[in-house]
Amino acid sequence: MSTLPKIAWIGLGIMGSPMSENLLKAGYPVTGFTLEQDKLDRLAQAGGTVAGSIAEAVEDADVIITMVPASPQVEAISYGPEGILENARRGALIVDMSSITPQTSVDLAKNAAEKGIRVIDAPVSGGEAGAIEAVLSIMVGGERADFDEALPILEALGKTIVLCGPHGSGQTVKAANQLIVAVNIQACAEAVVFLEKSGVDLAAALDVLNGGLAGSTVLTRKKDNFLNRDFKPGFRIDLHHKDMGIVTDAARNVGAALPVGAVVAQLVASLRAQGDGGLDHSALLRAVERLSGQQV
Repeated sequence: MSTLPKIAWIGLGIMGSPMSENLLKAGYPVTGFTLEQDKLDRLAQAGGTVAGSIAEAVEDADVIITMVPASPQVEAISYGPEGILENARRGALIVDMSSITPQTSVDLAKNAAEKGIRVIDAPVSGGEAGAIEAVLSIMVGGERADFDEALPILEALGKTIVLCGPHGSGQTVKAANQLIVAVNIQACAEAVVFLEKSGVDLAAALDVLNGGLAGSTVLTRKKDNFLNRDFKPGFRIDLHHKDMGIVTDAARNVGAALPVGAVVAQLVASLRAQGDGGLDHSALLRAVERLSGQQV
């Protein structure tokens, strides 16, 4: 009989499915709920237990992990008679790994505390590949004792796991992460078009660039996307658009200027408006190609 905490997992998308499977591989009992039957079937095939509702998933859970797209979805699964807060037991720990506004995390922690339920915000970076390989970077906001309790679980999901401060701090750091990633992808995309139009061997150029100061995890992870024009979503433009809204709004609230970030946020929004929202964020290359007069 497992002595590990019982885990409820809500949200089995591109990131949530492989992450929950990594917990199963580590020996944790996982009960999952999501809206797509094929994702529930996948969890069952991996050895997890399928629940018929959020309430059923969380009622006996020690730890409830949520991984949904945005603040409205976090609020939808957390509140109301069928939500987490009304059905989880007192003393349970919610680990919200969604990327949402810092204020949503602060409000959730406050409302959960009134029910005797603890919360940490623990958004991640690393994309689908990082989720599959269990090498995610996890930025956490909340109480030290709750972080310490969750740490063994998080160590089955990621490699860099840091408590960044009180509730909402994880989301603030994630917003900064998404700012850096978007600007980095945009710079790489512009370099790709510049190199190709100049007649340079693109693969060779990207190899040597990635060996110097211009190198980055973004370039390492997305190099093949650029070379092959493979934009199968690891992290969708739609979601990065949402995240750029979070960081620009949060920066405005604290009086931080994001001149380059604001431009890239508009470029992400433009790509989405052109119908590419379902593509990987490396598809920012398509926007640069269009601006450069190339047919895509």
